[in-house]
Amino acid sequence: MTITSAPDTDPANVATADPVPLGPDDFDALDGDLDAMRETDEEIPQWEFCEGFMAALVCSRRPVPAEEYWPVLLGDGFVAAQHMEFVWRWKRRWREIEQGLDADVQSLDDDRTWQPEVLDTRGAIASLPEDERTDIEGEAIPSFAQVWALGFMYAVENWPEDWAAPRDKEATQMLDEALQ
Repeated sequence: MTITSAPDTDPANVATADPVPLGPDDFDALDGDLDAMRETDEEIPQWEFCEGFMAALVCSRRPVPAEEYWPVLLGDGFVAAQHMEFVWRWKRRWREIEQGLDADVQSLDDDRTWQPEVLDTRGAIASLPEDERTDIEGEAIPSFAQVWALGFMYAVENWPEDWAAPRDKEATQMLDEALQ
């Protein structure tokens, strides 16, 4: 797979051979940053959505510049310079996705394989004590990786020309099946 998009940074800085993988504290910080942004804009998505969105950008046919994707994802009021820690972690995760998707792996348990950061909301709810689960009954609970997939498709919908079907009918069918 050829990676085409680049994060909001100088390409020389992105091309580091081995980015430091994000850990649980990094993902907590990303969630915290998004929570803080959500205090002034309730449309700010959660991290799982952002990661799906990012994955679509990484796989896009053309590089989508940060000044083009930040407003789509985080609104017109997002200023990267005001959220440097968030952007720094975003860049690191971007590089992890690139490397994981480009790695020649034969098995998903290979350490080089990219693993999307998704929540098992239903599993987490199932592990709650029964009295706490009854508080949630009747609420819509996303399926595993559903929010990630929504973020991916949001990017596809915002740059449809970059996801236009190929002219080859068999390739078009494969693309349609994959996106479904």
